[in-house]
Amino acid sequence: MIATAATLFAVNGTIAKVILRSGIQAHDLTTLRALGSCLGLVVIGAMLRPGIGRFRLTRRELPMLVVYSVAGFFAVPTLYFVTISRLPIGIGLLFEFTAPLFVALWARFAQGQAVRARLWVGLGLSLAGLACVAEIWGDLRLDSLGVIAGFVAAILLAVYYLVGAHTVARRDSISITGWGFGISAVAGFATRAVTGGAPDWSALTGTTAGGAPIWLLSIYLVVLGTLVPYTLIMASLRHLPPTSVGILSMIEPVLAGAFAWVVLGEALNAAQLGGGLLLLFGVGLAETARVEVGQNGPHASGEHDPADTAAPQRDSSPAAA
Repeated sequence: MIATAATLFAVNGTIAKVILRSGIQAHDLTTLRALGSCLGLVVIGAMLRPGIGRFRLTRRELPMLVVYSVAGFFAVPTLYFVTISRLPIGIGLLFEFTAPLFVALWARFAQGQAVRARLWVGLGLSLAGLACVAEIWGDLRLDSLGVIAGFVAAILLAVYYLVGAHTVARRDSISITGWGFGISAVAGFATRAVTGGAPDWSALTGTTAGGAPIWLLSIYLVVLGTLVPYTLIMASLRHLPPTSVGILSMIEPVLAGAFAWVVLGEALNAAQLGGGLLLLFGVGLAETARVEVGQNGPHASGEHDPADTAAPQRDSSPAAA
């Protein structure tokens, strides 16, 4: 399930970049994806018991849900689309995949949780990996706006994880994701209204240089690039602990880089490839560094850590992606 979801997310990065090249703006593409995904999840929720009643909200839930949704379902994918429009997809995803480092650092310094020593090893390896990806010994040819967007996306993704730890515990996956995309769509329309316009989706009637209809690629973005992989990730949590899901999902940037190389010609050099693998290994160490104290004493993060339950739902994410 995780491998299939990661593959669909990886293809989705290339599809999204092709759509962006057609002229659709990043925030408009986020709004389109959110609107389609919300409608799809409402239909799925209505077909399942207890039906559409699962989407009922209380006033107490709304503020946290708005923060969770705007951060994770609107800001993160918008910034991700900005990032991959200005950087190779593989590099853009690597910046976003630093989010677990921020979560681990927050747990250590803000929440005072115990951590294993490998957190610092993981942090060091990740920074070294990013240095190789950016080739800091050269002329730093990476687009500065793309890099900033990638890092801000990672920080907001960490916020999404942390807020989601409290939000997801009270609701089922379909309702929380449906509301997330719904609020994201509202945020997209509101953003456009403030700037004095409406989402511009006119490019959907066009075609790519290869003749593929943009509207067809957009359907992939919503169905196979969002709804199906999200469902697979949710289902995988019934069989594996959240941290395992998060670590296994790290094949996504590797696959995304491969697809972008084949389809878009975005080749990475040896230093960047090695740096990417080093970064992912460091993130893996960081993701398993926290120690939770429960009724039976301390245990490694990932066995039953509620703070990780939202992580696989990123818009790797994205969901990111």
